[in-house]
Amino acid sequence: MKITLNGNSVDVDPEKTILDICKDNGIEIPHLCLVEGLRPEARCRICLVEMNRKLVTSCSTYPSENCSIETDSDNVKKHRMINAELMLSEHAGTCSIDDPNDLCKLINDLGMTRIRFDPIKKYKEDLSESVIRDDNKCINCGKCIQVCNEIMAVHAIDFAGRGHEQHVSPYNNHHLHDVACIKCGQCIAACPVGAIYEREHLFEVMNAIKDKKKHVVVQTAPSVRVAIGEEFGMPAGSLVTGKMVAALRRCGFDRIFDTNLGADITIMEEGTEFLHRLKNNGPFPMITTCCPAWIKFLEHFEHGLIPNMSSCKSPHEMLGILIKTYYAQKFDIPKKDIVVVSIMPCTAKKFESTRPEMQSDVDYVLTTREAAKLIRHCRIDLSKLDDEEFDKPLGISTGAGAIFGASGGVMEAALRTTYEVATNKKLSKVEFEQIRGMEGIKHGTVNINGKDIRVAVAHGGANIKKLIEKKDEYDFIEMMACPGGCIGGGGQPWPTNKEIIQKRMDAIYRADAGLPLRKSHENPIVKQIYEEFLGHPLSHKSEELLHTKYFKRSPF
Repeated sequence: MKITLNGNSVDVDPEKTILDICKDNGIEIPHLCLVEGLRPEARCRICLVEMNRKLVTSCSTYPSENCSIETDSDNVKKHRMINAELMLSEHAGTCSIDDPNDLCKLINDLGMTRIRFDPIKKYKEDLSESVIRDDNKCINCGKCIQVCNEIMAVHAIDFAGRGHEQHVSPYNNHHLHDVACIKCGQCIAACPVGAIYEREHLFEVMNAIKDKKKHVVVQTAPSVRVAIGEEFGMPAGSLVTGKMVAALRRCGFDRIFDTNLGADITIMEEGTEFLHRLKNNGPFPMITTCCPAWIKFLEHFEHGLIPNMSSCKSPHEMLGILIKTYYAQKFDIPKKDIVVVSIMPCTAKKFESTRPEMQSDVDYVLTTREAAKLIRHCRIDLSKLDDEEFDKPLGISTGAGAIFGASGGVMEAALRTTYEVATNKKLSKVEFEQIRGMEGIKHGTVNINGKDIRVAVAHGGANIKKLIEKKDEYDFIEMMACPGGCIGGGGQPWPTNKEIIQKRMDAIYRADAGLPLRKSHENPIVKQIYEEFLGHPLSHKSEELLHTKYFKRSPF
């Protein structure tokens, strides 16, 4: 249909909202509450435009035939300003010109020079092991609720109260640590005002680095190296492994090891566990346990699947234990003097390291954002550094470990090793395209010794619930709580959207393709660790150090 947009006649798709039409025509409309891929709530009312001289929210309104739309009239500007001021009356935070907070960017873009209304809220912070809510800053935009309910299917938070007392709250006005929150941090990524954020460990890590009596070891997840460059102005999908290592070395860490080695060890244990189940008829499907947010989802909502879970700890927990046992013994460093820091794309890893049954040897977990803060604190520009290599021996890994960061990567890494160990044959092609990509649920088959092994992969809580309904159709399942897998984790740089996640995923597979070794069982350090320390996968020592159990939790 034809419409008039800011005085110009244009042809538009009537199935698109005014906001999308404006975007197609190079016109930027400010907005705060819209969540990519979900229906618009139109709560913030910052995206106002005039259609036929009537104010409408552009995110939720479709044009009519021959309508006239004005996006920048005096009336539009006035009411955007008023709505922004009213939102700020709900927000007790402060804004600076370089604040990454979306509301602060909006205020600066609108050119606001005064705020007439004082903040009206006085709440205590809501604390948990990994996620913190400060309701004093909340503007009730509802983005965190939409993400938690519709994308993650957790329903840990919702609106409570009515009228001017309406506010975002965990279930039944409890605290976050008392409800079925899975600690994924997707609410953090969605919040435009900094009202939800990770519990930081930066202060403790910096103090550990300063302590000359401590041997401080840092390990980095595969998803960090394809995202941290964004914090330093580099394009999404930049693969900065060597620069990241160089920056962390300059921050003062004594050793920089690679969580990808922990992923290779995970595959040896998990793959052997799957082959053991094949030999002993189950229980099936076996489900991967590398994602602590998915594990907590299961513990709250899917108690019947606990026997199906692999007993393997996650890669950074495995490597943390090996650092304080194998590495400590090999280099004669007292365990009490070693501090292990994990840099993760995930806030749930912070919670995971506090689980008593994990018997964790990881002392602190930094998100990718926190790691960038540390690097900036040390006045280092990562983008300008030359590449350096991880330290040996625990810095050598394979492409199979690298792809753990993408949805489908854990399954693909497991299949590479499981097939070759079980059949004693080489794969003609190591890529399993069936389970790659951004589709919410992916599936495929691989024939091992005459048996078709049916595999499936899901990412995002809503997709996980759908796959669980069909679980009996599969033998081996990978679950990742966050959209896209760890590359879309709650601790990754902002913004994180589908386009950026896809670029990070592409970088993950480039990292894999560029490595000389692409299968976990071919890693010489993995072989060495088993020969010198663990014995063999699923040995008594492996079971004691690298495996755990999971438990039922309340679904409320």
